[in-house]
Amino acid sequence: MAVAILNIYLLLLFLLVRFKVVPFNAFWKASPFIVLVLVMFGLLVPMGWGAPQGNALVVRNAVSIVSDVAGEVTDVPVVANAPLKAGDVLFKIDPTPYAAQVRSIEAQLKLAKTRLGQMTQLYERDAGRAFDVEQRQSEVDQLGGQLDAAQWNLDKTVVRAPVDGYVTNLALRKGARVATLPLSPVMAFIDTSNTIIGVEINQIDARYVAPGQDVEVTFKFAPGQIYSGKVESVLQAIATGQVQTSGTAVASKAIEAAPFIVRVKLDDAAFADRLPAGSTGTAAIYTDHLKPTHIVRRVVLRQLAILNYVNPF
Repeated sequence: MAVAILNIYLLLLFLLVRFKVVPFNAFWKASPFIVLVLVMFGLLVPMGWGAPQGNALVVRNAVSIVSDVAGEVTDVPVVANAPLKAGDVLFKIDPTPYAAQVRSIEAQLKLAKTRLGQMTQLYERDAGRAFDVEQRQSEVDQLGGQLDAAQWNLDKTVVRAPVDGYVTNLALRKGARVATLPLSPVMAFIDTSNTIIGVEINQIDARYVAPGQDVEVTFKFAPGQIYSGKVESVLQAIATGQVQTSGTAVASKAIEAAPFIVRVKLDDAAFADRLPAGSTGTAAIYTDHLKPTHIVRRVVLRQLAILNYVNPF
């Protein structure tokens, strides 16, 4: 940008001298260096914290699908990378043993309720004991709880999508056996209900960034396009500043000024929903300071948007 501004000034100076509007004396000969210094230290350097720029990345939460009950898979109707709504069926487990358990407990509960009714009648006629009624009531309550648990297990033989999203890298097939092991997920479910866009901002440039400020982003996924948005938050912690619980003393390590992460939200929600996880781009944040630098940053960002047509990196 400094080179472009200087070239424009040199062209303008040439025309002014050529048509004898200004004399070509020592001042005008030195003026390009003066302009370069003014542009660098009066505009481009302050632009770093007045309108900071950084790499942007789209990330999505991934849910590891683990079955709540064990059994043989009887059906996998889901298609990899196809959009799903919350509650759509991902796969089904053979319900036979769980349905049998429900029927068994239902039969026991029916008998227990009958016995409870009989004991209650005897007690009301002074021919039975209150203890027997209480005992039968306890049996009914216990069997009712067991029936709820058995019915829950039966319902869990149909595994459903937890939120809107899609399944990726689908390998589960009919006939496979799934278990309730949390370390052995059977599917990776990508949550699309919330698009997270993070922007890396150098620590030296992050001093004036605050929620609510305007943002513009261009993505490799959509070259030539600029999308507006707002700053949602500035994350208050990064990995280099995190202390983990351990039984050892503090170990020294190299200290580096790692970038801070700023979370932004696009105004075009429909486009944000279409962005694949891992989409990269460049974002500019327009702070409340040094607003004249915003014009230059907008020009720079649009140049990058056009270069996205040919620059794969």
